[in-house]
Amino acid sequence: MKIANINRFIQLMSAALEALQAQVTLQQVEQMAMVVHSSMESSRRRYHCSDHALYMCEGMNPRQVLAAVFHDLVYFQLDDGFPPRVAHLLAPLVGRQGTDLVLRRTAGDDDTMRLCLEIFDFKPGQVLPLFKGMNEFMSAAVAVRMLQPYLSLTDLMAVVACIEATIPFRAPDADGRDSTRVLADRLHALGRSHLGLADNGALEAFVSSVMHDAIGIANRDVGGFAEPNAGKFVSGTWLLIEESNAPLAAVGVYTLQDYRGALTRMHDFLNTLLPERVFHHFGGTPNAEQYLQLTAAAGANIRFTVSFLKLKIVSIAIVEALALATGGNCPVSMFLGDMRASGDRPERVEDYLPLGPDTPDLDAQLLQVLEHGRPGDVSNDLAVSPLTAFIYRSLGHAATQTAITDGLRMVRGELTPMAFLQTLPPALVGAVIDACAHIALSRKERLLEIKASLAI
Repeated sequence: MKIANINRFIQLMSAALEALQAQVTLQQVEQMAMVVHSSMESSRRRYHCSDHALYMCEGMNPRQVLAAVFHDLVYFQLDDGFPPRVAHLLAPLVGRQGTDLVLRRTAGDDDTMRLCLEIFDFKPGQVLPLFKGMNEFMSAAVAVRMLQPYLSLTDLMAVVACIEATIPFRAPDADGRDSTRVLADRLHALGRSHLGLADNGALEAFVSSVMHDAIGIANRDVGGFAEPNAGKFVSGTWLLIEESNAPLAAVGVYTLQDYRGALTRMHDFLNTLLPERVFHHFGGTPNAEQYLQLTAAAGANIRFTVSFLKLKIVSIAIVEALALATGGNCPVSMFLGDMRASGDRPERVEDYLPLGPDTPDLDAQLLQVLEHGRPGDVSNDLAVSPLTAFIYRSLGHAATQTAITDGLRMVRGELTPMAFLQTLPPALVGAVIDACAHIALSRKERLLEIKASLAI
């Protein structure tokens, strides 16, 4: 039987603190674990939740476990603010300035918090960078506040450095140093200034030990990029799409444009992500061969998911064009049916689609995922893969690239919805119109008028 997540947090944190010789009672651990658990169980969280934090702890050493537990505790834009049970810890450190979060000047007056600032290279008075460590810093600040009474300065530094290392996808700095080299250089300086370590081997041993821990936790955090099953990687991506797009939480209500926008943003992000910025390596951890394998796997998964998202964007853009041409944007379910319903299985658009043709240039792996689904339970995902599979079979792989370009031109206003539909094979458009006409009863007459006007 599976142990409740809150109790797993208590067990893991208690064992880690005991291993680090912390003088802490089980009741004190329980209080910290409840803070972590309540923060990670926000209703908006689909990926950065308790299950992810607990997965991060598997096989890790005590300092890594504590970093894993705290590393995603604060996710300001997702939770619409600070987690309620840590707001009192963060309010003295971080304030609002318009839409920005700014480090308060008083943050630099606290020796331990100043150490946290120095590991992240943040300064009192600065705006916290949204995608370059804002949430990781605040999560580390909470960890410092809660663990400070029990851990040595050396262990606190290691926990904070591990959390800093989880800031993802960073480019080299102006001097060409990657993020791990930058962190190691900061640890060298801090080992001298805060721990009194000299260049006699002790300093290098300290930096090497902390960096080994930091690389391990950072690479575990992005480990899904090395997933050998591309469908499972897509499932993880889907959780991130849902989590980072608030309208998608309203199942059955979010619109065609909400959905297409969410897909497009994730596509654009992955399409520009360099595989060599996913995983980290330092001092032989991981070794050169392992790092190359991880990077190659990340590249393959990124390319596959970009292709997958292009197909999903094409399919939803076609339906969006039909909606815009017949009355405007509307809930996805109006044209494609409900995802689920009490009692009988809901009527879906794919119930009225013909079998797709066997176009010769199809990618077998993409077609497999489209027709047989993705692993994992993604409750809010619009289950339109049969429609996407039909469109992919009808267009073929090469023509899909042209279709997505034309679909995005429609979104930008460079093509009218009707002009976009006219760029597509008439048999494809006719089949989709007929299927949607069975579902979108209030648009049926106008849909059939479009079909007639296109001479299909």
